[in-house]
Amino acid sequence: MKKGHILGIGVIAIAIVIIITMMGSASTYESFNTARTMAINGNDKAIHVVGELKKNTTGNVVGIEVGEDKTSFHFMMVDNDGVEQKVFYNEPVPADFHRSEQVVVIGSYKRDDLFVADKILMKCPSKYQEEV
Repeated sequence: MKKGHILGIGVIAIAIVIIITMMGSASTYESFNTARTMAINGNDKAIHVVGELKKNTTGNVVGIEVGEDKTSFHFMMVDNDGVEQKVFYNEPVPADFHRSEQVVVIGSYKRDDLFVADKILMKCPSKYQEEV
């Protein structure tokens, strides 16, 4: 076999190993109930929970409690199954957090009543959408 063929097979093998490794760390979107069940069973793997910030009847976001040092905060989130949950994030409130249409929290339960987010992803209203 030529050296080029051997090198090509080696590159393909390395790519397959990387893909298999990445699949093991991939996370799916789950609900707070699933995350709680996982925590009870001893699985503290970070998962993605998608939902919206809790809003009152007038559509204003409620339940955000910023820490005294302003470097962490709690907020109320409602997942796609309608389950309301208090979430803690140990970072400052992201810009435009109140305006986000949808929120994805990546984390796990540290206590039975508190979901701790390691990361927050937000889907904000598009500046390209036409206002009605």
